[in-house]
This record gives sequence, structure tokens and C-alpha cells, in this order.
Amino acid sequence: MKPMTSILAAAALALSALAAQAHDGLAIKDAYARSAGPGAQTGAAFMVIENHTAADDRLVSAASDAAAKVELHTHREENGVMKMVHVEEGFAIPAHGSHALARGGDHVMLMGLTRDLAQGDTITVTLTFETAGEMVVEIPVDNDRKADHGGAMKHNH
Repeated sequence: MKPMTSILAAAALALSALAAQAHDGLAIKDAYARSAGPGAQTGAAFMVIENHTAADDRLVSAASDAAAKVELHTHREENGVMKMVHVEEGFAIPAHGSHALARGGDHVMLMGLTRDLAQGDTITVTLTFETAGEMVVEIPVDNDRKADHGGAMKHNH
């Protein structure tokens, strides 16, 4: 492939990935996935979900071919110990607001990884919302990202 053709193909791929990050008034920002390292059995995906509609929505589930099982998780303190727990009811995404999925807080948990999440790879995650339905998101793997990037905050705007 000629250099200019490669650049144009890469640009088209990047634009199509960006277009896939918005759906029915919802937008995904600053998404990334990571694992503990090569051979790890678990990983997680983080992002900010923005709701540009006048109605509340809720992220109710997620799926990915990168893992045998995908759940919505958060961290809760139990008897002075932080534990990761499955959030069966999902995460509320307020109207004209956003909800951050961040390390140390709410996140998409990837269990039984089907492959290593190598730096620079991309995984496909299908997010299912109560109202907006399914949204397919291409998420880059960034194992080098610092834990405090993006913060572990819930935003309501």
C-alpha cells in the first residue's frame, strides 16, 4: 500500500470509529480499556457517557468478544475493605448530564479475557441502554494511562 493510501485508510478508520461513539443522543468520551498485564484474566473499560437528550437513560449491560463475561461493576466499602461488586441495576445517565466510568469507581468489568489486552489494541464493546438500546463502541487499550486520569467522579450537568 502506498504511504498516502495508508494515511487515508487510517484517517477513514479513525473517523468511522469516532462516528460509532455517538448514538441516539448519547455520546462516549475518553474511553479506554486496560488489564493488569500479559496473561491477565480480567480487564476493565472506562469512559464518560454523555446524555444529550431531555430524558434520563440507564446503562443496563455490556458485552464484548474480548471477554467470556462482561458486567457493570463498582467499588463499595464493606467493613473497612473496598470490594468490587456487580451493579445489576446498571448506571443512571441523567438527562443533559453525564456519568463517568473510572478507575476506583463504576466501570465495565471484563472477565475471562479471550486475548491479551495489548497496548494500542482496540476492543469492541456493546453497551445496552434502557432507552437508547445498543451502542457499539471501539475502545482503545491503554495500559499505560495513570489511575487518576479523568477522575472517579459522577457528573451531573
